Amino acid sequence: MKQNKETEQTTMDVADEKDTSRERRRFPVNIHMILLSAIVLIIGFSVFRLYLWDKGGERIEYDPNQQTTDFDVEVLDSIIPLAPDKREGYVDDGVTTILCLGDDPFSLDQGEGGLAEQIAQKTGATVYNGSFTGTTMAPASATFGEGDMMDAFSFLYVATSLAHNDFALMKTAASYSNDENFPLTTQMLSDLDMNSVDILCIMYDASDYINKRPCDDPNEPFNPVTYTGALRTGVTAIQEAYPHIRIVVMSHTFCHTINEEGNFENGDRIDLGHGTLSHYLQKELDAANDCGISFIDNFYGSVNEDNYLDYMTDYIHFNDAGRELLASRFVECIFPVKDGE
Repeated sequence: MKQNKETEQTTMDVADEKDTSRERRRFPVNIHMILLSAIVLIIGFSVFRLYLWDKGGERIEYDPNQQTTDFDVEVLDSIIPLAPDKREGYVDDGVTTILCLGDDPFSLDQGEGGLAEQIAQKTGATVYNGSFTGTTMAPASATFGEGDMMDAFSFLYVATSLAHNDFALMKTAASYSNDENFPLTTQMLSDLDMNSVDILCIMYDASDYINKRPCDDPNEPFNPVTYTGALRTGVTAIQEAYPHIRIVVMSHTFCHTINEEGNFENGDRIDLGHGTLSHYLQKELDAANDCGISFIDNFYGSVNEDNYLDYMTDYIHFNDAGRELLASRFVECIFPVKDGE
């Protein structure tokens, strides 16, 4: 009996060992299968996602011979507030007064659709229009009388007359003008109390470029017969006489020039002797920064090479929509709407 029990026990132990051995063999096989299945699933999911991306994505074909003129252009605005110390001791009358100086953009239409008038409508400010048709930023000659009588109405001479409160030269020249607005505008400027002016807005179209005025003089930044020298000289004179006035320069826009055959030519591709339009733009921006005044870029930011047909009547002059666009740009830059208003 004892032997039989021992034999039975031995048989059971052997059976248990076999069962345990089977379990040990099955367990590793299951782990391998699980890992293999997971790998297959990951690979399958990745292939599926790649397939969807390839089917749904936009195909971009590269053509080495393709040329495009579509580029992102950064607008060169430089808006500088007037330093608080410039208004120390100044008594504000509570009325925002703007004086506009320039040429055709301001002078050709002085009705409700005019640039100065639209600025007044959009801001509620009192706006004076001190512009003269056909003039330039820089005079033709360094000494008045040696060149064109129109030099007396260039920005250089107008700004100097305002700074010194001496309009004798302008009044004499205006008496010879065939434009009836010249004497009237000159008289308005001479009667204007500059102490009441809060903002001076300066805008000349590309007349200096078209009339081949030198753009700048690297050796003499204040050279009065250069585009930027006249700007620096005139602005500095105003700043010294009336430091409380905030000065804003609005740049020229895109335009064309007319060649000897009477054909239009792109002003940003044709150098008439002193650089293209974008060269004049950059130098004007440099001069404005040197003087610490605000600069509004209309060349890239308003009427440009892509949209000029919508805003111009010819190679350089603006229609009502063009003047409205320029007025809106001025207001957006100088009278920005504050959050919550």
